[in-house]
Amino acid sequence: RPLVLVGTLAALAWQIGAGRIVALLDARMNEVYSGCFVRGADDVAPLGEIQLAPPDAVDLPAGPWHAAGNALAAYPDLAARVAAAGFTGDPGAMPAAAAVAALGAARLARGLGIDPEAAAPLYVRDKVARTVAERLADGGRA
Repeated sequence: RPLVLVGTLAALAWQIGAGRIVALLDARMNEVYSGCFVRGADDVAPLGEIQLAPPDAVDLPAGPWHAAGNALAAYPDLAARVAAAGFTGDPGAMPAAAAVAALGAARLARGLGIDPEAAAPLYVRDKVARTVAERLADGGRA
């Protein structure tokens, strides 16, 4: 059976329903996963690469967009930048399994399934834990 790939940010963008969505999820460690998407009839198309950046370095596109995701609630300065850019926002939005299923079904129907052996996760962050020295340098515990 073929496997269909659906990213978390794409699922969030799909469920929002706006035409142009900036998906912003808290990546923890004072970083944000972000991606820009344009919604079509049965899918969302990414505009550029998924990014990982500190909240003050998140690249915001020009023009009217809808920003969604928990990074807006987690990082008030980012939310202020989004508001200053004139974006509408949905700070409580989190990706739902129903959005993953809907995108997956639509992609499968269009023949976008792949051999499961060819599937690999997309790791945007290559570092998932801080060293003891890094935690201590920030005033944390060992």
